[in-house]
Amino acid sequence: MAVTHESTAGMGGIRSAGDLVFRMELQGMKINEAKKYVAEKLGCGIDQLADCAEMKDIREDLNIGTTQSRPNAGVGIQTKFRIAELLNIPINSVNKFKKEAGI
Repeated sequence: MAVTHESTAGMGGIRSAGDLVFRMELQGMKINEAKKYVAEKLGCGIDQLADCAEMKDIREDLNIGTTQSRPNAGVGIQTKFRIAELLNIPINSVNKFKKEAGI
């Protein structure tokens, strides 16, 4: 069951760095520029962005979301806050949360 969940949950890009690269494309970057930017921010090589094993460790270290929950790990809006800060981008749900919370 865990293997099936890991595979299906990761189809949105969270098993690797696809979700992060896509966020940068939404900011207007072309794919190669987005990959380079994300790799720099994560402190890894571009080739590591698609490596699920490497990205699992990187995502856990930075606490920016993984497919499997683990103790003391951020989830949901917590990880979005970290992603927004790490990539230095606005994320609508983060901005709305901050506004509603008066942050």
